[in-house]
Amino acid sequence: MSAFDDIRPYYDTEVNDAIREIIDHPMLKAMMNFTFPEEKDEYWKNLMLHCHSIRDFQINFIYPAIQKVLEKSSSGLSTSGFEKLEKNTSYLFISNHRDIILDTSLLNASLYEHGLRMTTSAIGDNLVKKPFLRTLARLTRSFIIKRGIPSRELLESSKTISAFIRQSLLRENRSVWIAQREGRTKDGNDMTHKGVLKMIGMAADTGENILDYFKKINVVPVSISYEYDPTDVLKMPELLAKARSEAYVKGENEDFHTLLNGIIGQKKGIHIHIGEVLTEPINYISKTVSGPVRQLQELAELIDRQIIMGYKLWPTKYIAHDLLYGSDQFSDKYSKEEKELFERRFKKGVDQNDPMAVSSFLAMYANPVSNQMNNY
Repeated sequence: MSAFDDIRPYYDTEVNDAIREIIDHPMLKAMMNFTFPEEKDEYWKNLMLHCHSIRDFQINFIYPAIQKVLEKSSSGLSTSGFEKLEKNTSYLFISNHRDIILDTSLLNASLYEHGLRMTTSAIGDNLVKKPFLRTLARLTRSFIIKRGIPSRELLESSKTISAFIRQSLLRENRSVWIAQREGRTKDGNDMTHKGVLKMIGMAADTGENILDYFKKINVVPVSISYEYDPTDVLKMPELLAKARSEAYVKGENEDFHTLLNGIIGQKKGIHIHIGEVLTEPINYISKTVSGPVRQLQELAELIDRQIIMGYKLWPTKYIAHDLLYGSDQFSDKYSKEEKELFERRFKKGVDQNDPMAVSSFLAMYANPVSNQMNNY
C-alpha cells in the first residue's frame, strides 16, 4: 500500500484494467463518438483495449478529443512563453483557474505539442464523485484533493498532497499543475491563496526555510485567458450571493453541469501564457524579506503579478470595461461588431433591470483589464 493510494493517478500497470471497467460506459461512448465521428465504436474500442499507459491514453484519446473541442467551440488556441521551459526539467505550474477541465487539458496539449512532458494535475474530489469521472481523472494523471473535510483530517490530507507533489517533482521529475486557489475564479480577480502555498510548503525538509524549498521546485505561473467564458451566466448566482453577503449552496449536479458547459460552450479565442521560472525572484525574497508569513505573502503577490501580466486581453475584456465604467477608453481595442456580439450575449443572459447582476457580469470580464493596468 502506498501513502498516496487514495489520491494518486493510476500506475501504467493499472491502466488497461481501468479502461476495461469503463469501455462500455455511455459517457465514454459519447466522448469517443464526438472525437472520432467518422469511425465505428469498434475502432476506438480496439485501440483503447490495447492501451497500457497514461501517456498512450492521453495522446491517442484525450489529445484528439481536445482538438475536436477547440474545432467545435473556439476560434483556436494560441500560446506564448513555452520556450522558457526545458525538456528534462519538472516544474510546479501555478495557474489561474477558469474552467474545470479545459485549463489543465489545454496546458497539457500545449506541452505535448512543444515536446514537453505532460503534468500530473490537481482536481477536487467534488468534481469526480461519479465513478466514471474519477476513473477518467486517474487515467489522465490527475491527483485528488479532498474537499469539505474536518480540520484534523484536512491537515493530514494536506501533508499527503504536499508529499505527493514533492515526489512527483523531485523524485519522478514530473511537472505538477495546481490552481492558485481552491475552485475557479468567478469574479475575474485571480489571487493566489496563501493556504495553497502553505500546503505545498509542508513538504520542505525539517529545518528548511520554506522559500528554499520553493526555489528547488521551479515555480512557474501560468495565465489562461478565454475570450468568452462559456460558464459566465452559470457563475452569476454565486456572484450575486457573494455581492449580497448571502450563503451560496450549490445544486446537486451543478459542478457536472458546469463541467459540460465549459467543454461544449463557445469560447472563441483562448490563450495560454507561461510566466517566468521564479527561482531567482524567490531567492531575492528569501534574502530581503524576513519571517515566513511575510515571505509567503511576497511569494503570493509575485505569482499574482506574473499571472495578471500574462493575460491576453481579448476584445471582450475591453468592451466589458468600457460598459462597466460608461466610457470609450478602449474603443480602439474592439470593433463595432465585436461590441454588438458581446452585448447580445450579455443582455440575453443577465437581467438588465438588476444593477448588481449587470455590474457583476461586466466585472467578471473587465477585472483582468483593471488588474493589468494596476500592475504596470
